[in-house]
Amino acid sequence: MSTENEGTAVPPAPSAPPVPVASPEASRPHPTSDAGAPTTPLPPTPSAPPPATPPAPGAAPAAPVSAAEAGWPPPAPSAPPQDPYAGAPQAAHPGHPGHPGHPGGPTAGGGADGAGAWPPPPPATPSYADPGAGAVAGAGTAEGVGGAGGGSDWGTTYAQHPAPKAGRGRGGLVAAVLVAALAAGGLGGGLGYTLAKNDDTSGSTTVSASDSGGSVKRDPGTVAGVAAKALPSTVTIEAESTNGEGGTGTGFVFDTQGHIVTNNHVVADAVDGGKLTATFPDGKKYNAEVVGHAQGYDVAVIKLKSAPSDLKPLTLGNSDKVAVGDSTIAIGAPFGLSNTVTTGIISAKNRPVASSDGTGSNASYMSALQTDASINPGNSGGPLLDAQGNVIGINSAIQSASSGGLGSTGQAGSIGLGFAIPINQAKYVAQQLIKTGKPVYAKIGASVSLEESAGGAKISDQGSGGTEAVEAGGPAAQAGLKSGDVITKLDDRVIDSGPTLIGEIWTHKPGDKVTLTYERGGKTHTVDLTLGSRTGDS
Repeated sequence: MSTENEGTAVPPAPSAPPVPVASPEASRPHPTSDAGAPTTPLPPTPSAPPPATPPAPGAAPAAPVSAAEAGWPPPAPSAPPQDPYAGAPQAAHPGHPGHPGHPGGPTAGGGADGAGAWPPPPPATPSYADPGAGAVAGAGTAEGVGGAGGGSDWGTTYAQHPAPKAGRGRGGLVAAVLVAALAAGGLGGGLGYTLAKNDDTSGSTTVSASDSGGSVKRDPGTVAGVAAKALPSTVTIEAESTNGEGGTGTGFVFDTQGHIVTNNHVVADAVDGGKLTATFPDGKKYNAEVVGHAQGYDVAVIKLKSAPSDLKPLTLGNSDKVAVGDSTIAIGAPFGLSNTVTTGIISAKNRPVASSDGTGSNASYMSALQTDASINPGNSGGPLLDAQGNVIGINSAIQSASSGGLGSTGQAGSIGLGFAIPINQAKYVAQQLIKTGKPVYAKIGASVSLEESAGGAKISDQGSGGTEAVEAGGPAAQAGLKSGDVITKLDDRVIDSGPTLIGEIWTHKPGDKVTLTYERGGKTHTVDLTLGSRTGDS
């Protein structure tokens, strides 16, 4: 913010140094005495005003000599003294904002436009503490003054005053002040240079760590510790169909026999005679085959051919005990960038998610763990870990903003909404796939509408393929459910749509007992039933 000077105004800086005063001998007339005797000529002007000389005997006293005639102040040089460091920033000195090269002051060389006079006319006395003092003499403007036109802090610039006339004792004092100021300026510049030079040539003050790289011990609970332990047990999966189409995903070691757990949509292209490979972080690549896949759960198991004997399965956690806010670590190959580690938290639980592998076949349903750890295409099938490195989920889907626009590649990216299949569910599915090669689903034996609504899951009027909506002899029929009933809760979980009900049922195993709350004719009812089973995706 600009401020204006108070008190004596600062005259504008001249465009060039003042012209030297002519020599006294050439310009001053010699006074004559009343008796006509010639006056003794004055000696050459010294660097400071000489002491008064008594007049010669019989001679009239000399006329008073002005400061200009006495040669004081000394004539200014045709150009300012050459500063070996001119043009370079002066070393800043805190507390002196009004000096050239210091914060708050003009730059060396005069005014704000660089056209100041050299040397500046000497003041009568420097009034550094003069409240509201203006800019440094020769600065040319009132801007850049430290302070807001007042105060008495050290370093406040002073106003320019007319130079006093020389006289007995006065000229010497002024000369001493000017010489001292110039000497101090030179000393300050010299010290500034010396300090800068010493700083440039002194030893480095950089502090080096005693340990670096692999020699640093990383505790098991840190992200680095978890990643170091989990990465060797993750693989990048490449699936290719018989016509050459395919993609990349991730998986993790499930057991020492070479089984790898991943998503169904990661290996879907290689199911019918395609090519499947799994590559470990150390670069070792193995051919693999699909053991079983569950489209509804979006879980698949593959097995390495010629699996190594030193496989280390990841430890499986308990997804039922996960809490919102728990730390998460995701490992995968986003956009093909293998062995990528990202972190976040559990941002929600039991999030109903319906997803598809893009083939136009039936969708997958899950009651998912939601995380803000960065998950992108290629992370699918990779492990979602807790802070101790236990697998709590399988990264499966993301919510993304609509793709398109400038620079779009047509593939969506993470916006912090990722979804993982809870490991308790995935573990059960994987074990069934390894055992029989086919998935087993829990069911209530009734078809529900897949339309999204906030009212609940409505039992359809008709099942798929023209069958009855409520399976004869099935769990729903035994519990007395009918077409048109709207299921609003399963145990204590609120059901707002058909997909939510399916995802919640599939978190259970066949034979589990559950309590359903439903509405019929404006009245609420509850009923207990035992879940049935269905084998395979058909």
